[in-house]
Amino acid sequence: MVAEGPVSDRERPDTAPPAAVQPAGGPPAAVQPPAGSPAEGGKARSARERALALGRFAAAAVRARTRRATLDTAMGTVAGVSTMPSLALFLVTAYFVILFVIGIGAVALPICIPAVRWLCNRARRLAGRTGVPVEVPYQPEPLEFEKDIVGWMRRCKWILTDRATWRDLLWLFLNTAVGMIGFIPAALLYYVGEGLVLAGGLWHSLLADNGTGRMYCGIVVDSYPTAVAAGFLALGVLGLWLWTTPFILKGYAYFTRYLLGHTDTTRLASRVRHLAESRSGALDTQAAELRRIERDLHDGAQARLVGLGMTLGAADRHLDKDTAEARRLLREARASSVLALRELRDLVRGIHPPVLAERGLADALRALAIASPLPFDVRVSIPPQLSAPVESAVYFSVSELLTNVLKHAGASRGELSVGYERGVLRARVSDNGRGGASMSEGSGLAGIRRRLAAFDGTIDISSPPGGPTVTELEIPCASSSPRTFSS
Repeated sequence: MVAEGPVSDRERPDTAPPAAVQPAGGPPAAVQPPAGSPAEGGKARSARERALALGRFAAAAVRARTRRATLDTAMGTVAGVSTMPSLALFLVTAYFVILFVIGIGAVALPICIPAVRWLCNRARRLAGRTGVPVEVPYQPEPLEFEKDIVGWMRRCKWILTDRATWRDLLWLFLNTAVGMIGFIPAALLYYVGEGLVLAGGLWHSLLADNGTGRMYCGIVVDSYPTAVAAGFLALGVLGLWLWTTPFILKGYAYFTRYLLGHTDTTRLASRVRHLAESRSGALDTQAAELRRIERDLHDGAQARLVGLGMTLGAADRHLDKDTAEARRLLREARASSVLALRELRDLVRGIHPPVLAERGLADALRALAIASPLPFDVRVSIPPQLSAPVESAVYFSVSELLTNVLKHAGASRGELSVGYERGVLRARVSDNGRGGASMSEGSGLAGIRRRLAAFDGTIDISSPPGGPTVTELEIPCASSSPRTFSS
């Protein structure tokens, strides 16, 4: 008779798998997961995910390459189409240049040149779209010409003495041949389509018509095997189209830049012209500033000091006779001296603000924003040691912009951000006002442009009607202490 009761561990049958035996004196043996375990499934999923990610990356790269090749094919077609206008404009312009020697071409030459420059500027923009920027090297047009034969001849002289005109004519002549390479991507794409159509069964109808197949990439497509081979060759031509199209357009863009861009001579002449204009603007600005200082001194502090001397003289005369009147005059003299001192401080602040000299540009700009009744969000990150003329130019330019926002924008708030990167100081002032600001002569923005031109700086404004207005300043400058920045 078997006794019923709990079974002891020693008596329980061992149904569990045997445990791994640890070798004596060594590390525990690694336990291998059994086949079909969750760990094996996780590894398989990870491999599938990596494969899918790699496939998605390859598909995205192919799509991007296809878009780029398609765009370059379209631009190449435009470049190829431009060969006929290039030839026509070259012949017509060269004809009138030759006639100009005997005086007849002067009538039509100023009419032909704008068309030539329009086509050349189109080619420059086309080159810029391929990543090869081409600067416009033309000399600036004089402000005005006389509306008679003298003015017409001056216009012809301005055209013919510009070296860029002759380079434009050379480009027109060479473009009639070089521009034909723009058709190569379109021809390759057409050849891809022809191969795929042949592989799809068109070879059969061609064979039925004339009894012979169609030649494609060196093979005669007249059977199913040759049709399959034509399909694979078409895919190879497709890869060639994807790979070579950007390089073909780049080559055409470099040809355009070589003939239509700046040469060292024209770049130097442009630089000299810019320096002459900026120097003239700086001298005009300095002369206007001196006149303003003289006017403020004459009409303000000087008149105040003359009145102060007269008041003190009157007080001296009443000192023994009428003490009360003398005291009144002394109080008036003291008030006049306070006003004169305040006007002198305002004048000095207009020449070089004390906060700029004492605390630097960053804190001076923050002080400008804080002093404005309009709330401004301020972000300034610039080196603490910039050249004093650059700091002064930026300070007064930003001050003028903040004043314009307060007086004309009708905004409820604004934003001021100033940063320094790679030797260029950038300032950006924006507001949510009514917009409509312009760079017309006589405005404060034109004065800022003249001020910045002395440092090769630029000002760019975007102010559509209804706002917002965004003004950006850029000044090339160097920091004498680029290691620390003001936050």
